[in-house]
Amino acid sequence: MIVRQTIPFNTQLKYRLVRQLYFSGVASCNDLSESLGKSLPHIAKSLYEMIDEGFVIEKGYAPSNGGRPPLIYSLQPDKMYILSVAIDQLYTRIGILDLSNQFLFQVETIELRLLNNNDALPLLAKALTRVLSRMGKDRKKIIGAGLSMPGFVNTRSGINFTYLHTNSKESLRDYLVRQLHIPIYIENDSNVLALAELKMGLAKGLQDVMVIDIGWGVGLGMIVNGGLFRGHTGYAGELSHIPISESNTLCECGKRGCLETEATLRVVAKKAIEGIRSGKVSSLRPLNNPEKMSEAIMSAANQGDQYAIELLTEMGFKIGKAIAILIHIVNPELIILGGRGTEVGKILIAPIQQALNQYCIPRLSEHTGVKVSQLGHDAGLLAAAALVMEKFGETQP
Repeated sequence: MIVRQTIPFNTQLKYRLVRQLYFSGVASCNDLSESLGKSLPHIAKSLYEMIDEGFVIEKGYAPSNGGRPPLIYSLQPDKMYILSVAIDQLYTRIGILDLSNQFLFQVETIELRLLNNNDALPLLAKALTRVLSRMGKDRKKIIGAGLSMPGFVNTRSGINFTYLHTNSKESLRDYLVRQLHIPIYIENDSNVLALAELKMGLAKGLQDVMVIDIGWGVGLGMIVNGGLFRGHTGYAGELSHIPISESNTLCECGKRGCLETEATLRVVAKKAIEGIRSGKVSSLRPLNNPEKMSEAIMSAANQGDQYAIELLTEMGFKIGKAIAILIHIVNPELIILGGRGTEVGKILIAPIQQALNQYCIPRLSEHTGVKVSQLGHDAGLLAAAALVMEKFGETQP
């Protein structure tokens, strides 16, 4: 099914201007001319037309360094909206954002277990339909839905080969288009997190950056030569399944020794429950809900609980060992720690750096920085929205 954007711009430049203003927030005519490679008169003409159409507004003057300061422009926030969906193995968060990345309603979180769950896709479609129904007549302003999800995702065919199968020849994307009647864009969660960092975060303006997605797994989004790198078949970045563990524990992927069996928030939650029940001294109490347990561990660690810090330090060191492999192969300028684990980013930095000191050749690692993402708790939702805007103006296959 071919789905076309519902916003009727008469030139591709206007779509490009929307994308550029979305990711930059505000910009002057000169900024837009330089970034888009178009002449100032051409940019100014399109901007004035878009002001008349209600898509762009003047935001005053930029700070002056001497001389006449330029006018700056931004998008009209309520002219278009994006349905943003951040899916992990256990929970799904759903939000609707305006063009200034503000949520229209409180973000909805539903428990949705992906593994061995034939009902996961119908339940997801039902939840998305319910959220969209809250828009009323403004639903027509939705320009698309971005889905950030784990697994082997083929963005071109719209299929997730790991989760959310349709049990037919219909792709995941086509199934959701049929249910929701809006353009659908799907991408691996770590890749889309790297896209958000590239467009709006610490990787903006950089060339070679590795984004580590710390959560129920350990994902990797790769920015190479200033663009998202997916590899030959689109599945690059499966850091979780590097055979780095010596425990011989069977991973969900069917292999043994994967990093995912040793260094994820889910593993930390399990170890914490076992440790507390065996007599470890801690303010923590065992919880059966893995999300609540991991949140409790991170909260306790930030308040100084030594057992929680010990568990996260162990996880950080093992992740650092995997990052050392990346540095030897890619030689990036920056490593960004993203995902749920950013809540304890300050705690993870030290053991990761310790692992880099132990396993990296200094000449390779000395110019690689390690920073914690600044995108915050809603990074997955912001990333999914960025996916939609990155494709804004394109026709879906």
